[in-house]
Amino acid sequence: MGMLIVLAIVVAIGAWLLAIYNGLVRGRNEVKNAWSQIDVQLKRRHDLIPNLVETVKGYMQHESGTLESVTRARTAAMGARGPADAARAESAVTTALAGLFAVAERYPDLKANQNFLALQEELSSTENRIGFARQAYNDAVTQYNNRREVFPNSLLAGAFERAEVFQLEDAADRAVPPVKF
Repeated sequence: MGMLIVLAIVVAIGAWLLAIYNGLVRGRNEVKNAWSQIDVQLKRRHDLIPNLVETVKGYMQHESGTLESVTRARTAAMGARGPADAARAESAVTTALAGLFAVAERYPDLKANQNFLALQEELSSTENRIGFARQAYNDAVTQYNNRREVFPNSLLAGAFERAEVFQLEDAADRAVPPVKF
């Protein structure tokens, strides 16, 4: 009888440890999936930028520095690896695009161009998608890190690295843009 009790305790502890381990694996996979959703939206953004640059090139012949900064920022963002690196690179893309749209204000013909307006709308829609994907990713990271760090899970979590949140580096990127009428 005593042997059955010991065996039952060992089985219960084994099942408990297995549940902890499987929970950590699920959490890590949820973080990877959420990151891939951000990656899809960032790729969409990166694919729209060359079309935008080509559309405005003819109108903004004297603004080559602005166009070059957008292109450089896009190239750097495409090579970014991991959430922290991507956040820095995407902040630079956001800044470069803001500069491009600010310069575009000086060109009434460009502002009326249907291709430009469509691309601007696509980028705006993509920015919203990136925001939602970033929120879902950060939620998954928080849940995973919490699961990883609470006791007794922390006893088994040595093989599971802490996940990084995707946050904007520059406080100006978090600010609400001013609306002018």
